[in-house]
Parts: sequence; structure tokens; C-alpha cells
Amino acid sequence: MNGFLLALQFFTSIPIRKELPMERKDVTGMYISLPFVGWLIGLAMYGVAVLFVDVIGTGSLLAAVLVVVAGIALTGGLHMDGFADTGDAFFSYRDRVKRLEILDDPRIGAFGAMSLILLIVVKIALVEELIQRNFGLLPLLIAVPFLARAGMNVYFSTTRLAKEKGIAHFFKGKLSAGRLMAWSIIAAIAVAVALGFVLHSIIVPVVLAIVAAAAVFLFRSWSLKHFGGVSGDLCGAFIEGAEVLLWLVIIICI
Repeated sequence: MNGFLLALQFFTSIPIRKELPMERKDVTGMYISLPFVGWLIGLAMYGVAVLFVDVIGTGSLLAAVLVVVAGIALTGGLHMDGFADTGDAFFSYRDRVKRLEILDDPRIGAFGAMSLILLIVVKIALVEELIQRNFGLLPLLIAVPFLARAGMNVYFSTTRLAKEKGIAHFFKGKLSAGRLMAWSIIAAIAVAVALGFVLHSIIVPVVLAIVAAAAVFLFRSWSLKHFGGVSGDLCGAFIEGAEVLLWLVIIICI
């Protein structure tokens, strides 16, 4: 329970005004709970879609905008901030040290703003497509955030730190990486298989597993090459990018 509350406290905008223990089991539990937090965020996004499409009767585009806004509000824009900072740092085309300095800069630059706009536009387009197709929005909106965060756990637990400071450094020092990685892989496979059963497609879990594994491997290699390792911003960027990628894969496969 402490791990789940920590996940809500650090990775959502839900106010948890309680001082919680931060021992190894608690931090590991926080990351194990993170995909389930994604599950709850996806459930809330589905509720917004149902409210505006089925109850109020708005069009699918407006509903998609509000669904994406709900997701941003529930995370406090945390992962999108990481995506924007990553865009600023990478497209600066500076050396590794300067890129890490840009990641730490709270200000957003032109490349970060463009990356953020592109991300939001693509997310709205994908969610609108999912609403239009109407082939099981609930399982998709809860499975994809779960899988993206489980993939981030594998990425985070298997990649060395880019810098010896910051929140990622603090958490990684208190993390049981092997336990987290094993649990995340097993949970991700189980959710992908369950989604395949719901959608009556054996192709979906197979393709999702391949794409998710490839995303972790490629993003890990990219992070090591351009940043020297993992950071909190890069973890946020992975979650946002993985959600977009997995929604796109599902749309193509169905």
C-alpha cells in the first residue's frame, strides 16, 4: 500500500498529503504500482470519453481533446515535461554534458515546445481514431498506459544513470532492479494476452510484445548514446512515446 501511495504521490497530481517511508521495499513497490496507476488514469480517460460522447453527445474530436487533457491533468504534465525537455536537449545538437544541463533547465525552448505540440496533436488524432472505430475503447485506454509504464520500468531498471544526482539517482539507489524488471515483464505479457482475448485477436499480443521490447531496446541504446544513460526526464519521454506507439500499433493491427 505504501508503494501504491508513493506512486500516486510522485507520478500523479492526486494530492497524497502524507509522509511515507522511502525504504528499498517501498520504492520498489512504488515502481511496481506505477503501471496500475497508469491503468487508473486510462480508466478516468475512458470515463471522460463516455461522458462526452455517449452522455453529452459531443463529436469524437472534441471528446478526444478532452480525453487527452484529462490524462495530462491527472499526471500533472509530468511525463510531457520530460518529453519536452528531452526534445530541447536532443535537438540542441550539443555534446553530452550540455544536453544533460539542458535536461536540468526548467525553462522550455523552441524544440521542446515543438516536440510537445506534435505529441499532443498526435495523441488527439490517435484517441479520436480509437473513438471513431469504437472497437473496445475501455481495454485499450487502460492497457496502453499500463504497458507503457511497465516498459519504462524495464528501461529504467536496466539502464545506467546519466548523472549522479537528481530524483532518478535517488530512486535507483533504493530499487530492487531485478525484482522490478521480472515483475514488469510478466505483468506486461499478461496484460497484452488479456487484451488479445478481449479483442479476439492473437496478432495484437504478439505484435505488442515485439514492439514494446523493441521500443525498450532502441530507446535504451539511444539514451546511452546521446545522454550516457537514463534520467527522470527520459523516463517521462519514454512513457509518452510508448503510449503513442502502442496506440498506433493497435489501430494498425485491428
